[in-house]
Amino acid sequence: MSLTLGQICYNHYHSCYPMTSYLLRRLLGMLPLLVGITVICFLVIHLAPGSPTDLQTDLNPKISAQARARLTKLYGLDQPLHVQYARWISQLVRGDLGRSFADDRPVADKILERVPVTLTIEALAMALIFFIAVPIGVAGAVRPRSLTDRVTTLVAFIGFAVPGFWLALVLMSLLGVRLGWLPISGIQSLDYEAMARWEQWLDRAAHLVLPVSVSAFGGLAGLSRFMRSSMVEALRQAYVRTAVAKGLSMHRVVYRHALRNALLPVVTILGLSVPGLISGSVIFESIYAIPGMGRLYFDAVMARDYPVIMGVLLIGAVLTLLGNLLADIAYAFVDPRIRYE
Repeated sequence: MSLTLGQICYNHYHSCYPMTSYLLRRLLGMLPLLVGITVICFLVIHLAPGSPTDLQTDLNPKISAQARARLTKLYGLDQPLHVQYARWISQLVRGDLGRSFADDRPVADKILERVPVTLTIEALAMALIFFIAVPIGVAGAVRPRSLTDRVTTLVAFIGFAVPGFWLALVLMSLLGVRLGWLPISGIQSLDYEAMARWEQWLDRAAHLVLPVSVSAFGGLAGLSRFMRSSMVEALRQAYVRTAVAKGLSMHRVVYRHALRNALLPVVTILGLSVPGLISGSVIFESIYAIPGMGRLYFDAVMARDYPVIMGVLLIGAVLTLLGNLLADIAYAFVDPRIRYE
């Protein structure tokens, strides 16, 4: 049977660019998922008690019922939910996230102001988690029940047990208030603009130590134990015993053979941790007065600022889907047996 020109081009494209084809399929498949997530989020925030007009009217005893009605109509809350969602999704297609009910600023501008701060803190925290948890987990798996393994196990249990907000307050009190080693609020000092460039870098770094440490502590404990468990399972495989029997050094067996397979579950966890960039930052951004996405989301929820809430939730949904996609792509680099045809 002869192939048409279109079939030949299609087969040639997919044989030459399997990863590109896979990415296109996954990105197209994300669209209906994203729509479904936004529908659920939109319904949930509107079914929650309270209204955006409550904070503006309840504290003013002189406001009339007509003024309440005008505010409700101004925000479009007098329309059915499906009409409100259709208006929001139509704005989103045009690249407009709407305007905040609190200060009438564009939601996109408010989010863009906060995203770099949160992404910087969480990216540093994730890098710290990965580059510390993986060696700790490997060391515990290679030498089980050793002093190193027992100490890291104890630290991991403490990391699981200690609440994030309590740790943030303790570090603030000890390192910031009593010892005065680190700043306890904001991301820069009041005289930041008057500093030299290298002093500005040091000032920013000093302000990031506490939030990055708090953000990384819990994840470091969990990932190190998960890495240890995965590494122990990998070291029990037949190919590892074969490599040892051939006379390969233990260092080569561990880091060239077992580690790559043990990293697959860890990559999955890191991919699923991407949405926590926003939700996990609410605590320490509120405690350390950091103007990031977590604090923006918290303030928007308290004020029932629906456009801002939907904008932040949309970012979280996109991060969730991209995190899963990045984890799947990373599989191919970690394990050469995996190919996306």
